[in-house]
Amino acid sequence: MTILLEVCVDSAASLAAAIEGGAGRIELCSALELGGLTPLPSLMRIAARAPIPVYAMIRPHAGPFIFDSVDEEAMMLDIEAVRAAGLAGVVIGANRPDGTLDLPLLHRLKAHAAGLGSTLHRAFDLVPDADQALEQAIELGCERILTSGCAVKAADGIDTLKRLSEKAAGRISIMPGSGIRPANVGEILRATGARDVHGSCSSPVESAHPRAVAFGFEAKSANKTDVEVVREMRKAIEAVG
Repeated sequence: MTILLEVCVDSAASLAAAIEGGAGRIELCSALELGGLTPLPSLMRIAARAPIPVYAMIRPHAGPFIFDSVDEEAMMLDIEAVRAAGLAGVVIGANRPDGTLDLPLLHRLKAHAAGLGSTLHRAFDLVPDADQALEQAIELGCERILTSGCAVKAADGIDTLKRLSEKAAGRISIMPGSGIRPANVGEILRATGARDVHGSCSSPVESAHPRAVAFGFEAKSANKTDVEVVREMRKAIEAVG
């Protein structure tokens, strides 16, 4: 079975670079510097023309994955926008204040996204009991969990990623993500047995407009998907099998 590379992007240019470099699936976002927010409807419509599946992040604001009724309404409308654009799926996640998954909200979001694919995002990495959350994600009916193994970076969560993959036993895909680069993707895949892997495949870029940075109109440090990094990642993945 081929190992699939999912690349997260937040612009049309990065989308094109990811596809050209060999990505097998796209996580479509805005504001990756904030961990990824819901993409604009215009970017969704552009991404719908992609030759590979595109899943849109459903996250209305930065900060903890704790959402109230106003946030829920926004997420429901965003799911409708994903469906209207013709994308393949959504990326969802929500926590309660104690870190556990907000299952009532997640069930409502999942029901509203009926007919679309679904990924449970790194809200999973904040849970106090990963094994319990794994069973909840399976019961929820998500296709995969994007996780760093409850560590800041996937390379530091390898033991947990391996355990989750073994416990999942094919019932759900465990997709390592966070800090994965061509230099370490092989080690992570071999250790965990994962068949999906997630990365930004990005390189830093300097602003051409320093005053825009000074005025706060542009981030002080920016990254964009680098087609050569995507190619290097694919090459490293293919070496694993």
